[in-house]
Amino acid sequence: MAGFPLERLVLPTSMLSLVLAGCGAQIEADDAEARIATVQRCAEDVEYTVPQRAVVYEGGSADKLFVLGLTEHVHGYVMPPANPPVSQSPWASEYEKVEFLSDDLLNRELVVDANADFVVAGWNSGFSDARGITPEILDTLDIMSFMHTESCFNYPDFPQRVTPFEALFSDLERLGQIFDVEERADEIVASMRDRIEAVYAQVPDGEPVPVFLYDFGEDQPFTAASQVPPNDIIRHAGAINIFNNLDARWAQVSWEAVVEAEPEVIMILDYGDTPAEEKIAFLKANPVMETVPAVINDRFFVLNYNEGISGPRTIDGLEKFAAYLRELDL
Repeated sequence: MAGFPLERLVLPTSMLSLVLAGCGAQIEADDAEARIATVQRCAEDVEYTVPQRAVVYEGGSADKLFVLGLTEHVHGYVMPPANPPVSQSPWASEYEKVEFLSDDLLNRELVVDANADFVVAGWNSGFSDARGITPEILDTLDIMSFMHTESCFNYPDFPQRVTPFEALFSDLERLGQIFDVEERADEIVASMRDRIEAVYAQVPDGEPVPVFLYDFGEDQPFTAASQVPPNDIIRHAGAINIFNNLDARWAQVSWEAVVEAEPEVIMILDYGDTPAEEKIAFLKANPVMETVPAVINDRFFVLNYNEGISGPRTIDGLEKFAAYLRELDL
């Protein structure tokens, strides 16, 4: 009977090993996707498999996955124009490996068109009832979602109150569980905690320096309250946010309240179409602010947008601001 010689049917040992290794790799990949981890999304227990086509909104979301070494799991990013260029990011090379999807706000159509299986964003900034893209809606589409813990403060269904830095650590640990990289997440969180401790160890004795964060606004200023990262940046640097008594994230206040608090330093959140220099010029020219010590002594610190939202770069912002305060010798 015609057929292949027996020796043609026997694979060399080396080739057989490669075939088996390839099969094993495929089995491991399949097992990873099938693995189910129960992780909290705000205060709700949610089941996750390992995402393969994540869509991330804004720099903080992308940075959290990039710092965990998860670039290959990211399909693309959405970056509104108010955000600083991704070329300025410590992970600029990682951004180049994934797809730029839009410079618009996050929306359901974009996520569906991208064939995403996972979306990372904050509440109101990314996920939104008004725009019809919420975790509940994505659940019905079999698209997993993850919300920044810091933004869970005003999430209506499952609110969660966590101080901003602890919220960042929680996010990294939870993402580590979802993507099965818990050891990596633990190492990064431990390193960040060490950096914070190193900053705090250098805080000089004396009363905390009062600081006002200026976001935007001419008739009334918009500022950071107690539940956003700049409050923790200011606090861990040894200063005090003059509006840390406001139980909110971002808040509109009055110029009179700012003047009354007599801030020694003004922190400028830098983003969007109004450069920090223009914001500083406006504050200096505002007659209401002429008696404020920070204006009189020209004490302005510029905080990059991505150092002021929930993400790994907030620790960079802390180190820079603490160094600035030490140089002032207040």
